[in-house]
Amino acid sequence: MLKINNITVTFEIDEGIVRAVDDVSFHVDRNEIVGLVGESGCGKSVTALSILRLIPLPYGKIETGEILFYGKNLLELDHNEMRKIRGRAISMIFQEPGSALSPLHTIGRQMVETILLHKNITVKEAWNIAETWVEKVKISDPKEMMFAYPYQLSGGMQQRVMIAMALMLEPDLIIADEPTTALDVTTQAQIFDLIKETRRSHTSILLITHDMGVIWEMCDRVLVMYASKIVEEGSRNDIFSRPKHPYTIALLEAIPKLSADKGRLKAIPGQVPSALDYPSGCHFFDRCPDAFDRCRDEKPKLVDLGNKHRTACFLVKNEL
Repeated sequence: MLKINNITVTFEIDEGIVRAVDDVSFHVDRNEIVGLVGESGCGKSVTALSILRLIPLPYGKIETGEILFYGKNLLELDHNEMRKIRGRAISMIFQEPGSALSPLHTIGRQMVETILLHKNITVKEAWNIAETWVEKVKISDPKEMMFAYPYQLSGGMQQRVMIAMALMLEPDLIIADEPTTALDVTTQAQIFDLIKETRRSHTSILLITHDMGVIWEMCDRVLVMYASKIVEEGSRNDIFSRPKHPYTIALLEAIPKLSADKGRLKAIPGQVPSALDYPSGCHFFDRCPDAFDRCRDEKPKLVDLGNKHRTACFLVKNEL
């Protein structure tokens, strides 16, 4: 359904050119949940924004690649054609609902406007649809909340409104960027159950998160991203049971475990390198415990390990 080929996204700032996404390729099949995981600053959100062509202009630019949605390259569509796709065919749950919702309009008006933009129905029918979805995302007193402004809601309630707006038109693809960050654990579970239900209508989901527990619970396939690049891709079982890239292994080792061992939680040393100064070779070189000379100077490419499991690491090439 969605196929991204060799996308590169850059931003021009005073210090130079930032390469936020570098030659990234992946796909999302129909009725599939794909997880995109990695530390902050790896390029996950920029990848998501590029799909809907929401990269801020003129400083941001999709330099190369193509984004195919049902075989149609979204980068070739004009503004009006993209407006028809945003929300109806592809919707997005933004990471910061406070900046995504208009402070000048009520929740009800924003939701109804979205519905009327894509459906030929009456205002009353659109209002009823919106109110039903406000209730589905566990907001109490939905009739009253429809008349509330975003600033009158907590961060968690704003996030639930964003989730309702993304789900209510039953799009083919939902891009969920940290959709439950501001929610308590109980509400998170309820929202994830609601998102899972959308699969019954053959909706696909690209789920962006830092939480490997959420990845295990929700996803069919996993993309591991580090410093602008996809470094490993595979099924949920492959990533959790047979990880190959040192970064993937380090992420899994950093997960808290319920065991008798009371030692310190493992952490990945160092930090994600600046997008202005990536290593000339493997971007994980400075933090990798197994790096050798070739890693310093040469960029590894994704290698197929079989069963659609791929990784970009010279150590794996040596094993093969």
